[in-house]
Amino acid sequence: MKIVILERNSVGTDVPVGVFHEFGEVTEYPNTVAHNTAERVKDAEIIIANKAPLNAQTLADAPDVKLICLFATGFDNVDLDYCASRGIKVANVAGYCTEAVAQHTFTLALWLTEKMSFYDNYVKSGAYAAQDRFSNFDMPFTELHQKTWGIVGMGNIGSRVAAIAQAFGCHVIFYSASGKSTCTSYERVELSELLARSDVLSLHCPLSERTRNLIGIDELRQMKKSAVLINVARGPVVNNADLYTALMENTIAAAGLDVLEKEPITADNPLSLIKDSTKLIITPHMSWGSIESRTRLVGEVTENIRAFLSGKDRNIVNTGH
Repeated sequence: MKIVILERNSVGTDVPVGVFHEFGEVTEYPNTVAHNTAERVKDAEIIIANKAPLNAQTLADAPDVKLICLFATGFDNVDLDYCASRGIKVANVAGYCTEAVAQHTFTLALWLTEKMSFYDNYVKSGAYAAQDRFSNFDMPFTELHQKTWGIVGMGNIGSRVAAIAQAFGCHVIFYSASGKSTCTSYERVELSELLARSDVLSLHCPLSERTRNLIGIDELRQMKKSAVLINVARGPVVNNADLYTALMENTIAAAGLDVLEKEPITADNPLSLIKDSTKLIITPHMSWGSIESRTRLVGEVTENIRAFLSGKDRNIVNTGH
């Protein structure tokens, strides 16, 4: 089989991908974008990709493609209907980064609620050494215990975050963005109530027409002034310009983001103007990327290919299209 890995570096160069050579001839590219996708896949039988667009335009001159494997859970970059019409199967990987994203959610939340950047800078600046008392709490911080933790999206990651929040002593409430959640372990509320009650609000929903711009200025103004917003879902779930306005007006206390409307961050994103890390932390879409989760990801893609070559469907997402 001729296998093309379009975005080899998307799983990190510290995680080996040599296992794919057992399936055939492998061509690797560090990264691939829209304008060079078609040229790179024209001879492929199996494509391994992450964000590169795979659709009628990029696949038209690739007559031998039989399987697309994604280094990802999301498949927004793939035209599933077109692939089905061509008999091309598309396989994703789900659940590989649940622990990593849940951990990052609390890393952001705790950093912001405990004002860690202020206290880290306080010590490193020499101010702590210059004072005559053993402690300092000039910037008040709070406990998670007995706070209300709100969640949008009670899937694998949302459920894991809920369990950890409970361990901290939080009361967990959630809003089902799809309206189809069957979760009965936690209190389910409508969005307006979620916004009004949450001390910490974390987002774990897929991007869809229902969730695009789910959190804009109107929603932010329904939240507590002391609230912290965490987005580890998809960037466009939160309107970045509106969040900038809310943070500058102290509509909410702080936000922690691992995703943005456009990635990498663009010069015209107003959030880049906020340098106060007690108010805003942005990480570069890395919450999913622990060594363990990236290793699991490569392993799962390997099993998807192995199953396909054995005549079995594994994690195929365009069945029935």
